[in-house]
Amino acid sequence: MSSATTASSAAAQPVSRRLTSLDAFRGATIAGMILVNNLGDHSNAYAPLLHAQWHGWTPTDLIFPFFLWIMGVAMAFSFASRRARGEKPEVFLRHDGLRAGALFAIGLFLNLFPAFDFANLRIPGVLQRIALCYLFASIIAFYSETRGLVLWSAGLLASYWAVMKLYPVPGFGAGILDLQGNFIQYIDSMLLQGHLYKNQLRWDPEGIVSTIPSIANTLFGLICGGILRSDDDNRSKLRSLAVWGFGLVALGVLCDLWLPINKNLWTSSFAMFTSGHAFLAMALSWWLVDVRGYKGVAQFFVIFGVNAIAVYSLSSIFADLMSVTGAKKALYDSLFLQIASPINASALYGLANVAVLFLFAWVLYRRRIFIKL
Repeated sequence: MSSATTASSAAAQPVSRRLTSLDAFRGATIAGMILVNNLGDHSNAYAPLLHAQWHGWTPTDLIFPFFLWIMGVAMAFSFASRRARGEKPEVFLRHDGLRAGALFAIGLFLNLFPAFDFANLRIPGVLQRIALCYLFASIIAFYSETRGLVLWSAGLLASYWAVMKLYPVPGFGAGILDLQGNFIQYIDSMLLQGHLYKNQLRWDPEGIVSTIPSIANTLFGLICGGILRSDDDNRSKLRSLAVWGFGLVALGVLCDLWLPINKNLWTSSFAMFTSGHAFLAMALSWWLVDVRGYKGVAQFFVIFGVNAIAVYSLSSIFADLMSVTGAKKALYDSLFLQIASPINASALYGLANVAVLFLFAWVLYRRRIFIKL
């Protein structure tokens, strides 16, 4: 099926209005990302606010895959609007390529800031992965309907599973899922040596190979967008979201027996498990906010969500400036550690960052400034 959007032909259906619940879900995800990235002291922190050290998961490990999944839902709606306007294929693909390039460039800038050490520049990163997932998912979605999205997701996850388990890494062998000797570490160290996360390591949690299964998270979001855009009644939509959610969580848990849930490796089980939770979280958000109309209680997160990339970028710059100037340590020691125990002070410092970034997001929202990339 050529030039088909996510779940159905956009020309055949009216384009749905913007989902407040999606903005709220995105905003909650960004607020969570700011919190866990800016704890006062990661060595004194509540376990749910930290990433799993290796195999396994914590609530923090859900944040990044949620954002990729949410992007997929938004893509389903925006693609439908663009097709309804009669946007030509070459314009469609050029626009998506430029947007992905802009996101990737911003990610590189954030990695360079504030030292601008090009010789040791970390090339992968959060925005870089978002850019690549957006680009590849948009190309796939351009030529696929729901069945195609499912097949592509299954193919990406199965292919990644195969190389992780079957490719014999020189000096280690096949199927190694430890910090050293896994297929990701082998490829990253070969192609990006000196340009990886915390250069003392020879692999990157947002590296080349592990981007493959993360694209599936975005495709699952596109499938959700197709469900929400459909003409089904609300209960049918909720039932579909629940089936996808519980089904993917169960598949992730089952596959964990052979390929453990692991955020650092972004294993196929992790991609399914986190996408399933995203379906369930979106079902709850959509039912409460858009169906039942509880929009007032979601407004805090909506304000974050409508300028998510801008808020995330500023949070990274703000955190770097606080660290390099010594302001973080001074403020943390003189204020937060004086009013709370170390573990609570660490969480309070993160919440203070959320509050500061909310003020920035609120100013943009009040001025009707919505920064779209």
